[in-house]
Amino acid sequence: MNDKIKINLQMGEISYPLTIDRDREEIIREAAKQVDIRVNAYRGFYKDVTNEVILGMVAFQFALESLELEKLNDTAPYTHKIKELTDVLETYFKEQRQA
Repeated sequence: MNDKIKINLQMGEISYPLTIDRDREEIIREAAKQVDIRVNAYRGFYKDVTNEVILGMVAFQFALESLELEKLNDTAPYTHKIKELTDVLETYFKEQRQA
């Protein structure tokens, strides 16, 4: 059974009708709220700028934050270092057994 609901989100004075999974409603509404907060903040700083420009600025800000968080969560350098340390320990223990 598809548990879908129809909601209407307001962001930047624009209404967005959506059909979503019921279990995602809370996070979707929170995301829309965060967009609206930033749109209103930009609108306060840039009074003579169009909605499209403000929405572009907000989208850029979210994209930048997303990429920065992605970079922070990159575990590859740590995984590589752990492998190096594991190899050193394995070599050491092999040498100790042979001695």
